[in-house]
Amino acid sequence: MGAQHARPVARVCLFCGANVGARASYAQSARRLGEVLAARGLALVYGGGSVGLMNEAANSALAAGGEVIGVITRELMAREVGHAGLTRMHVVETMHERKALMASLADAFVALPGGFGTFDELCEMLTWDQLGIHEKPVVLANVEGFFDGFLAQLDRAVEDRLLTPANRAMLDVAANVDGAIDAMLRWRAPPPAPKWFRDPVPQP
Repeated sequence: MGAQHARPVARVCLFCGANVGARASYAQSARRLGEVLAARGLALVYGGGSVGLMNEAANSALAAGGEVIGVITRELMAREVGHAGLTRMHVVETMHERKALMASLADAFVALPGGFGTFDELCEMLTWDQLGIHEKPVVLANVEGFFDGFLAQLDRAVEDRLLTPANRAMLDVAANVDGAIDAMLRWRAPPPAPKWFRDPVPQP
């Protein structure tokens, strides 16, 4: 599949927890994201639930007059109690369809603290950038250093020549939501670079 070249940002996809977490700053950041996107006229695309940090962001964007688009599976519509007040809700059958539709609807991706699903979605969108399936900004809002361990693991992958420095640089990181949105909006597609090392197999 060829790359879909970068386009002006109109819709931002949020990856974040279906729980609110133990720190008040996480929910505050989710609400701030919804508020800022609405104020800038940017639509929020997210997983469609009415629980956790995703619910905080959606409600904040809606309260500020923003457009909010949910994408949820039929099964999770019941388990996560799909949000009833969104601008638009897409109900799909599988998680693969869910992620693909969220990716196609969005021009950029922002991650807040979350669990397995957040890391899965974040890494998949970075992989798509790496493989040239799309060409879109991916930004972490590293609230209270939540992603520090993850970022250290990426640096280890670069050190061990399993991830190229150019691919590592595809992920932008900011300390808070406002910084993440600024980074997303100033993002420019990087020049072409090798995606893989061509090293010989190490010998024991």
